[in-house]
Amino acid sequence: MPKSPEFCRACFLTAVFVYDIIGKISFIRIADAGSDAAALVNIYAPYVRNTAITYEYDVPSPEDFAERIRHVLEKHPYLVAERDGEILGYAYAGAFISRTACDWSVETSLYVRQDRHGAGTGRALYDALEAVLALQNIVNLYAVIACPHGEDDEHLTHNSIQFHHHMGYRQMGRAQNCGYKFGRWYDLIWMDKHLSPHLDCQPAVLWFPEVREQAAAKLGVR
Repeated sequence: MPKSPEFCRACFLTAVFVYDIIGKISFIRIADAGSDAAALVNIYAPYVRNTAITYEYDVPSPEDFAERIRHVLEKHPYLVAERDGEILGYAYAGAFISRTACDWSVETSLYVRQDRHGAGTGRALYDALEAVLALQNIVNLYAVIACPHGEDDEHLTHNSIQFHHHMGYRQMGRAQNCGYKFGRWYDLIWMDKHLSPHLDCQPAVLWFPEVREQAAAKLGVR
């Protein structure tokens, strides 16, 4: 059964408390395009240069990345995990399809500093992202994940798919040999997760600026 917004918020608040107790993250906050872009590019760059997790070939400039952040924040959350002033990872949601009928659906993305893999940062970010999206009345989450066409290799594994399974996503489709990087072809996996039921009279979507104060007051995401 889909989780209610109240359940999502409770899970997020509990997760933040636990992670703080064991010292893995200090807090999750809203990204600032001006001051965070360079640090986020530094997290993203190894994924571009060394992996097929992203199909980008070239590392974006901090200026280009700042514009991406601003564009996301016009409608959806863009969150960073930070400890002692150091950014450990980031997660955001964007339009799944840019048509009004699909406003209730988003594509989620997550990048964690490579020395933080397995430390709980990704789960905390996704929990926070889901809690904010629940405030926006978002129903459908979609993850589009690069996947080896066969066995794992030095540039791509099945780890991201396994992580999303643990987060409650289910596989719904596969496009074969659709991305070419490092001299080989890779697949894309589509996975989805529902935050709330699909209703005949679905509550209207609220864009992120409309719920930003609620996110601060109810979730502590500022």
